[in-house]
Amino acid sequence: MKSQNNYSESMKPRLKNKRPPIFRILSAAYLMLTLVVIEGCTPWLPNSSVEPESPLQEQNPGPTKLCNMETMNVFAASSLTKAFTEIGASFQKNNPCVQVIFNFAGSQKLSQQIQEGAPADVFASADEKNMEAMKSAGMLVDEGPQIFAQNSLVAVVCPDTKFKIESIQDLAQPGLKLVVAAKEVPVGDYTNQFLEKAVGDPEFGQAYSDEVRANLVSFEVNVNAVLTKVDLCEADAGFVYQSDGVSNTTPGVKMIIVPENLNITAKYPIAALRTSTNPDLAQKFVDFVLSAEGQASLVKYGLKSAE
Repeated sequence: MKSQNNYSESMKPRLKNKRPPIFRILSAAYLMLTLVVIEGCTPWLPNSSVEPESPLQEQNPGPTKLCNMETMNVFAASSLTKAFTEIGASFQKNNPCVQVIFNFAGSQKLSQQIQEGAPADVFASADEKNMEAMKSAGMLVDEGPQIFAQNSLVAVVCPDTKFKIESIQDLAQPGLKLVVAAKEVPVGDYTNQFLEKAVGDPEFGQAYSDEVRANLVSFEVNVNAVLTKVDLCEADAGFVYQSDGVSNTTPGVKMIIVPENLNITAKYPIAALRTSTNPDLAQKFVDFVLSAEGQASLVKYGLKSAE
């Protein structure tokens, strides 16, 4: 009897799992089919807070609206580099289909390049002389030039100079190395005008003008070149625009103001060019420079507003 009991107990689990495998597979399939049918029969309620998603709509949101990019070439005086770079970025943000390309150089060089056929849409000069040359050549649109900013003359001093330079008068010290722009460059012309006016001032006189001229060691192609030489202390001092002195970030460079009675007010004109491939867009940029936003950028970098 004992052996029969052992046999019966050992057979129980085997008898319990004796169900055929095919039966289990069919049962699972039937259960899954039942769930799919039930879910598919669940109605969608129009007033439901969550609408059914459309996979087709997600994969194909529709064509993206593209625009034809337009390029606008702006020829601008070197002293406008920082201010116009910011203005250009703001203009492109407001006009995403426009790419503004700048050519910064001395105004006299830019005027020459345009008259020789360089592709340009807008010209912004640091003086009225070069703009008048463009007007005489018939290069400007009928609206003509408009004054958009003003500037003045200052001296900048190298931080490592061995000379004590606290005022404009100190630039006459013998042996001091002074850099200026060439006389053809607007800021170079303004420097020359300052020295001529100094001759008639009792506090300066002819001797001062002669001594300063004796210290001139180089004549640069634009105002940025003058500033760079002073920043690198390749010269003790140099004459630049006030905007250059204000926006300069080189540590230790000192700015000295030229007395108002001897200073020169530089007026900056801007105009759309007749040779522009898109004169309406060119005029739009001119208007933006004259706008409150454009003027704020100019003042930020040390220029004076047009008014």
